Amino acid sequence: MKPIWIVDDDQSIRFVLEKALLREHLPTRSFSNPRDVLSALATAADDEGPQILVSDIRMPGGSGLDLLDKVKAKHPGLPVIIMTAFSDLDSAVSAFQGGAFEYLPKPFDLPKAVELIRRAVEESQREEVSEERMAESPEMLGQAPAMQDVFRAIGRLSQSNVTVMITGESGSGKELVARALHKHSPRADGPFVAINTAAIPKDLLESELFGHERGAFTGAQTMRRGRFEQADGGTLFLDEIGDMPFELQTRLLRVLSDGHFYRVGGHSAVKSNVRVIAATHQDLEQRVKDGVFREDLFHRLNVIRLRLPALRERKEDVAMLTRHFLQQSAKQLGVEPKRISDAALAWLEGFGFPGNVRQLENICHWLTVMAPAQVIERKDLPPEVSLGRSETGEPLQTKPVLTAAPEAQLKDVPQDPHTHGHPAGEAEDLSHVLARAAAAHGPLEGWEAELETEAVALLGAGQPEVWDTLTRRFESRLILAALANTKGRRIEAAHKLGIGRNTITRKIQELGLE
Repeated sequence: MKPIWIVDDDQSIRFVLEKALLREHLPTRSFSNPRDVLSALATAADDEGPQILVSDIRMPGGSGLDLLDKVKAKHPGLPVIIMTAFSDLDSAVSAFQGGAFEYLPKPFDLPKAVELIRRAVEESQREEVSEERMAESPEMLGQAPAMQDVFRAIGRLSQSNVTVMITGESGSGKELVARALHKHSPRADGPFVAINTAAIPKDLLESELFGHERGAFTGAQTMRRGRFEQADGGTLFLDEIGDMPFELQTRLLRVLSDGHFYRVGGHSAVKSNVRVIAATHQDLEQRVKDGVFREDLFHRLNVIRLRLPALRERKEDVAMLTRHFLQQSAKQLGVEPKRISDAALAWLEGFGFPGNVRQLENICHWLTVMAPAQVIERKDLPPEVSLGRSETGEPLQTKPVLTAAPEAQLKDVPQDPHTHGHPAGEAEDLSHVLARAAAAHGPLEGWEAELETEAVALLGAGQPEVWDTLTRRFESRLILAALANTKGRRIEAAHKLGIGRNTITRKIQELGLE
């Protein structure tokens, strides 16, 4: 295994981390300043470089953020952990914006620091396996005629540097097409840099695209290269271009016209040789008519247009993609790949997949974690698929659990003569509460209806601690689904759920999900 590189001018920090990591059988190599790191990186062979880089922020002879920026430019897949004092929290934010894996506040708890580094090592190894698999397996899969048309278009464009616009619904694989266009182009040896213009706040997008000079705004402690500079000599993929703010469209048009731009806060023009591939799920012609997208930029981007079909338009590919994603998930999680029955596969093929290929991939991750047996049956499919349509493939018409007269639905509950013919105990109050809820909010459907049915049954049976029982089951399923979606990455799962990373760690321990 490649070593973990530690960069800190404090010898005691280096010593403590070295000893702790060696106890975990993790090799290390230490440096006292960023200059020596960059020199070692420049001369190291592929198998001699770092597995992880752990760097302090403030050091004589260079900044950890500067080091992060330079390392990420040449080794974008290398996880970098930034160590920072509490007073450097602004720097930690800058570290995340620069692509850091995580930051480690000083003074740190040693076992937690080791756990964080080990998690980064696992992530790095997953990325290496993913890269090897991508090299071995086909870039894109599809037997449907619509996909064959896409493959032919990629072949025709293989020796061209022309600007391409990719259209298609969210999750249909637009970035995969962009990567294929880059890989088979004359720029294949250059970098491929992707940015989702809809995912970055408007105030940060300009800096992300064009970079900024030191002191250009609060928090800009160092000069930062933007995506156009990072993609020099290669390809820049602008995803969801239809959501780009109108004022930034003018700057983008200028770059596409003459290849020059200015960093935020800069006074010297920067030249960049970049091929631009754009993508959108929106109707750009309509956005031009609505006055929210520049017509001249639209024509500049829309030189060659490729339309990606939705998954429901290529149902003959669902079986192939499902087996491929199940194999992928098993390798990533280090488990035996699961097989899928013909009945479950037929059910999947009849599903509409509003999230397209990305949704199918997430479903396969979910099944790899959640399906109880090695053969996936129809009953094992997640709720959005199994409840999404009837036996004939039509959308389900869910029966309401409660109507305006809930007494009829409670007729089987034991009667108590002391409650004047109403169900035993407090059932009269319960029926009125449920009736008011149904009248105010309408009939419940799907999992909420099932939850209410379960709660009524447990309460009626006198089950103790109903709240804790159902809450534990709900939280367990929610956390497992998030972990399946993020391929086991806890911090990312916590972010998607909207909870803190300490909360998800505590919940995993409390619920016995380790």
